[in-house]
Amino acid sequence: MPAPAPEPLSLPLSIWIVNPFDDIPGEGLPPMRYWSLARVLAGRGHDVTWWTCTWSHRRKAIRTLPRDIREDENFGVRLVAVRPYEKNVSLARLGSHRDFGKNFERLANESIASGQMERPDIILASLPPLESPAAALRLARRLDATLVVDVQDLWPETFERLVPGPAFFRRLVTPLLLRKMRAARRSIISAADAVSFTTHTYADALHGELASGTPTHVCYLGAYPQEFPATSPLVNHVPLLDAVDAAAVPLQCVYSGSLEVGQDLDALVAAARELSTQGTAVTIHVAGVGRMEPMLRRAAEAIGGACRIEMHGLLGRHEYVKLLASCDVGLVLVRPESQVVVPNKACDYAAAGLALVNSLPGELERLIETHAAGLAYAAGDGHSLAEAITKLATDRRLLKDMRHNARRLAAAEFDRERIYPQFADWLELLP
Repeated sequence: MPAPAPEPLSLPLSIWIVNPFDDIPGEGLPPMRYWSLARVLAGRGHDVTWWTCTWSHRRKAIRTLPRDIREDENFGVRLVAVRPYEKNVSLARLGSHRDFGKNFERLANESIASGQMERPDIILASLPPLESPAAALRLARRLDATLVVDVQDLWPETFERLVPGPAFFRRLVTPLLLRKMRAARRSIISAADAVSFTTHTYADALHGELASGTPTHVCYLGAYPQEFPATSPLVNHVPLLDAVDAAAVPLQCVYSGSLEVGQDLDALVAAARELSTQGTAVTIHVAGVGRMEPMLRRAAEAIGGACRIEMHGLLGRHEYVKLLASCDVGLVLVRPESQVVVPNKACDYAAAGLALVNSLPGELERLIETHAAGLAYAAGDGHSLAEAITKLATDRRLLKDMRHNARRLAAAEFDRERIYPQFADWLELLP
């Protein structure tokens, strides 16, 4: 008989979370990965400290700590000074990552040496970036702590799409340009005591870099279906809308997230123009900020007729949830070359009960197909995107079915109330 699984440790643990990117308490949007995990761990009585940086990656602004985080959330947040950056792809951002790794390691050593903080039992560091998990590895070895590397992206492979020139040139040059970063990642992954991943795709891709016997765990970024009202039950024998009504009632679509080059926003504009020309009643809501925002605002002003684009900017948590709850379709407009697999927006859309229109092949496409929760379109092809939207606009029964199935997808795979306690269970068994 197999040996019984060990029981979780009963004593509280001291756990450090090291991630510079996610929003911290007080910054508006629904809690993301590390805020959610910190809440679960703190709720179990563990002493949790989240190390982050003074520059907000999402808002591109200096951040300050709310006064009562420890009292409100039961975990602490430590800010590490870094240089600011405006572009997600820039030398300034890489410099900011170096600042974070160097200053985090220094502050951690000083805090323990002075008695201000206790030695951690577990250090969980996100990858990317590379610098902070490298610093966490050095600290873990010096302090006899367990190092967990949490892989959020295939980094540095995500930079491959930014190398100029034709595909054959990129294949030749990229290994040389990214050689040091790949070597640094292999060193970190192979030395980690345990590795967690945000997708099975990343786990499979980096399997060869793990030391033999390294514990692993997959936990999607996830979302909170509990935040959104349940979709109404489908009554099969009652027609939802006749053809006239379906043409008159605009389909409500939403894209949320960064308005940057890695998103398929040119295809969105091309699709909106086609939908308007063919008379398909659609409202496309865009929530987010980024360098492509001016282009989208110009398109929103220029496109008239049956299809409209409404720009919402960066929304707070309440407004964001309210917007998604008012829509029918969630648009996952991500270029596959970005190496993104299951983005935050897809989890949020499913939690809100939105039919997903998705550009990403692979793991997300399989999840959507398995649950019949949406449609695929060809990235970069505005006509393909318009066809998918038109199908849902004109077949409201199909739309209704897919919306219900999206909620089932969220409950099965993305519900943070279920998957983050499982993540915490795994962490508790590591030391």
